[in-house]
Amino acid sequence: MISASRLTLRRGPRALLEDASFSIHHGWHVGLIGRNGTGKSTLFAAILGQLAPDKGEMSSLKNVAVATAAQETPALPDLAIEFALDGDVELRDLERRLAVAEAKEDIDAICAIHERLGMIGGYAARARAAALLHGLSFSQEAQQRPVADFSGGWRMRLNLARALMCRSDVLLLDEPTNHLDLDAVIWLQGWLASYPGLLMVISHDREFLDAVTTHTLHLESQKATLYTGNYSSFERQRAERLTLQAGAYAKQQKQVAHLQKFINRFRASAAKASQAQSRIKALERMELVSAVHADSEFSFEFPEPDRLPSPLVRFDDVSAGYQTDHGDKVILEKLRVLVAPGERIGLLGQNGAGKSTLVQTIAGAIPPLAGDLMRDGHLRVGYFAQHTTETLDADASPILHFRRIDPKVSEQELRGFLGGFNFKGDRVYEPVGPFSGGEKARLALAMVVYQNPNLLLLDEPTNHLDLDMRHALETALIGFQGAVIVVSHDRHLLTSTCDTLWLVADGRCVNFDGDLDDYAKWLNTRDLNGGKKVSKKAAAAAAAAAAG
Repeated sequence: MISASRLTLRRGPRALLEDASFSIHHGWHVGLIGRNGTGKSTLFAAILGQLAPDKGEMSSLKNVAVATAAQETPALPDLAIEFALDGDVELRDLERRLAVAEAKEDIDAICAIHERLGMIGGYAARARAAALLHGLSFSQEAQQRPVADFSGGWRMRLNLARALMCRSDVLLLDEPTNHLDLDAVIWLQGWLASYPGLLMVISHDREFLDAVTTHTLHLESQKATLYTGNYSSFERQRAERLTLQAGAYAKQQKQVAHLQKFINRFRASAAKASQAQSRIKALERMELVSAVHADSEFSFEFPEPDRLPSPLVRFDDVSAGYQTDHGDKVILEKLRVLVAPGERIGLLGQNGAGKSTLVQTIAGAIPPLAGDLMRDGHLRVGYFAQHTTETLDADASPILHFRRIDPKVSEQELRGFLGGFNFKGDRVYEPVGPFSGGEKARLALAMVVYQNPNLLLLDEPTNHLDLDMRHALETALIGFQGAVIVVSHDRHLLTSTCDTLWLVADGRCVNFDGDLDDYAKWLNTRDLNGGKKVSKKAAAAAAAAAAG
């Protein structure tokens, strides 16, 4: 259904794909992966017919229903549920035609339209839209609010709901989990796993890809390689291929060295000139095997903290929330938590439960409303908030951002440090305004690392980071000697770096006795209870039952 033949795509003078060929068939779920800047979104644009190939051919998606989530949504007055329903274009068309037929009292047309509505599930469409929005963490009250009331991240969720509402044959999603919390990611992967059509999804979330995809299209070095299997299967196959490639490369280099040695020795010899020339031609004809370039562009580590007091933070019956003109708005209460060096804590909880409020209170960004909060005098917090990238100075360069943190540091030291985050050459002097979301996230993370914290607070740190950078972050966190508290929808990051889970729910924060699979089952238990409060005991029981 989607095929490319000797396809070349360019952005400006740079070729992103060159001479690429592949075929993708109906029913396949394909993960489109590759480092940032390899052309994933550009390929989507070509598939959708928004971008003409520079060379080669790209099949057109004619006579099939294609759904994709828009990247922007204006401040519309439409209610959220009506906006989602608009995704079913035929439904909306039938509704308009029905209104005209009823006004004209055209019985035949009314009957035909009702028959078609029954065939496409039109009478259950509103319930379907409500279920999609609920899965994406929209409450019943939120579903009745205008689109204009929502922030950019929530509008992206509405765009996703609208795409899922479309009864499509082909679904193209570009990083759909970026603006979701963990609960919504778990719901979305279940929905997509049962999607009957052709799915292509760009994602850097390996757990999500494993759960959703059946094939993997990898973009690297201007090539597109199609693998059968999900992301984990791709990793195994690619590792095997690279091992074979490394062996072939080493063997060929020996052959090249042997030919070159003969050429160098006998090029000036009249008796051997023809043989030397034939070897020169052999070298020119030889299709050189590429050296393996599997190493990541990123390499950094957290410096050893100057001090590691214990505990770093302690809450005794703390109430957390916000001070308003109408009094205190309590989000969490009776908090009794302690954070010690070496702890690795992952925060779980539905959107709006108070995870970010808890993190901001620990960071000192907002004061506690009641209770005793002890923050050690030697506490140094490294805080990466969801919107940290928005606080960067668009006109300042990466070097200037660091000079503001540490005016005395040498330029050579800064260039070396920034190189570990793949800011190299003149890039360190360019203003960050035009940087991509991934580059801004890397810069903001680099600034957190540089300040030598002993407590890391990371609120969705992997948004916009590609798989290589996520791996570098995981590796650095494992070696970090201080304490870490993470809010993330990236389950691989949580699993690989956290050994304790805290559940934020119903105005409390308690230990969760289980893993992320148990948490998914706990969410289902909560939904079966109609969203009613589930006690700590019930949560523990659900985790135990799931584990058993």
